[in-house]
Amino acid sequence: MASIERLFRAPYSMPNGVQVVDDTLWVADQISDRVARVQIADASRYGCTLVLQEFESESSNTSGMAYGDGSLFLVANGPGENYRPVRPTDAAAGEILRVDPDTGETQSRWDLPGGGGSHGIEYDPFEDGVLWLTTLKSQTLTKVRISGWEILNVLPLPHTRAHGVVRVEDGIWVVHTADRVIVKMDLEEEGKELDRIDVPEPYPEPHGLSIYNGGFLYCDATSGWVAKIDL
Repeated sequence: MASIERLFRAPYSMPNGVQVVDDTLWVADQISDRVARVQIADASRYGCTLVLQEFESESSNTSGMAYGDGSLFLVANGPGENYRPVRPTDAAAGEILRVDPDTGETQSRWDLPGGGGSHGIEYDPFEDGVLWLTTLKSQTLTKVRISGWEILNVLPLPHTRAHGVVRVEDGIWVVHTADRVIVKMDLEEEGKELDRIDVPEPYPEPHGLSIYNGGFLYCDATSGWVAKIDL
């Protein structure tokens, strides 16, 4: 049975994307579209964490983040007008931005396959140059090759409002925020559920998700908490 623990408050009020890299945590804010790299170690002791690096991205309504091949990948879930003044770099609809983690400079950007919005993204650790995206308009998970932005596979999702995604060797985990459940899906047999983690109240609501020490870290865009799941 999974054990859940609140770790610390994120440096932003609406964290909606997280990614563990080299024992630090990248956090993306949905309101300001700022991105920070923060310390994980000892953060739970103080209820807060040390910001190691920070930049303002060209993303908008940021609702997911991944890391791979030396870059951060941000989900721009449409324009940022609900939270701040519109910027020239805002996406009209769902887009994926490839960003330099040292400078925050946008390296590339692509339209979300099928249009609509997205709340989750993962760089596949077992297949170079591949991303997994939650494609909310069709309630699916879409696998794309970055080179040529080619769709490789589309899988139906078992619940609505899919958020964070984590690829593991024997499947893929997808957060379903409204149902407070994280489902592990089989990649060979469509629709087959391998495992699930329930995140009941009063624990923070799951949004962004990243693998960490054999379990997960997740963020809650509603409360601002970062929490840990031990398996």
